[in-house]
Amino acid sequence: MKPPYDITPRILKLISTISEKLGEINATFLDKPSPTLRKQNKIKTIHSSLKIEGNTLTEEQITALLDNKRVIGPEKDVIEVLNAIKVYENINEYESISEKSFLQAHKLLMDGLVEHSGKYRKQGVGIVKGSKVEHLAPPFENVPFLMKDLFNYLKSDEIELIKSCVFHYEMEFIHPFIDGNGRMERLWQTLILLEKYAVFEYIPFETLISSNQNEYYKVLSQCDKLGKSTLFIEYMLSIIESSLDSLLNFNNRNFNTEERVNYFSSLGFKEFSRKDYMNTFKDISSSTATRDLKKGIKLGLFNKIGEMNKTKYIVIVPNNG
Repeated sequence: MKPPYDITPRILKLISTISEKLGEINATFLDKPSPTLRKQNKIKTIHSSLKIEGNTLTEEQITALLDNKRVIGPEKDVIEVLNAIKVYENINEYESISEKSFLQAHKLLMDGLVEHSGKYRKQGVGIVKGSKVEHLAPPFENVPFLMKDLFNYLKSDEIELIKSCVFHYEMEFIHPFIDGNGRMERLWQTLILLEKYAVFEYIPFETLISSNQNEYYKVLSQCDKLGKSTLFIEYMLSIIESSLDSLLNFNNRNFNTEERVNYFSSLGFKEFSRKDYMNTFKDISSSTATRDLKKGIKLGLFNKIGEMNKTKYIVIVPNNG
């Protein structure tokens, strides 16, 4: 059974804008592996998603844990981050339409934090805000059936952008676990999007949710009252659109020569032409591109082979060993 929501003109407009921006990002090579950008966004994603749940570790501390260094902090917070690192490092091993995969991810994410990680709750739960119960989740006996329905919906032919938002909201409504629901909702939405659009590995939309948590909870609460996820779909699509804008602004900001060549060398190219370089930086002239590439050679970032229209550039991979 399809969860209740309406496709509004605003949703259609957001999907159209997001699709255009995804096309623009792909055209500027941001879907090529950039280890630096990928690592930065993994850190931002983990930091924001756990901060929403009250984790106190900073981005710097998470970076240290990602680099296998020790950090001083509350034991629970450190375990949460280490678990999240394991899950996000292996996110491509999970399958969004598989309930088994979903439970395995929860088991790893909540390992050592709750007694029954990877298992649905066996008791009633309510979400309390201040002194009042904001949301009473469905009885625990219904959880397995509701989750089965939700995974069947993921196999439908609805577009991924909408499915990812609906799953996020419906899971919040069902609240299938004793703990870890919020971080699983955000993880699974990322996975649904990532399976369709590789670029979501570079987009930590959790950062925008984290910086405006009141709005996030307000929209969830409005949807509960209305009995459908329409407003949440609009809200989440606007968050995704803003995240894509940040990525495009990063890519289109005004670099100087050295920033341009350093950034380009991190995009994952092994070999490229001057035309490839100019496709990434659309506002520069061919003479600026030639000057940039000479600078890149001087800085030891590129080697040049061939002459005239046969010229190619090889990216020199730094030896960190």
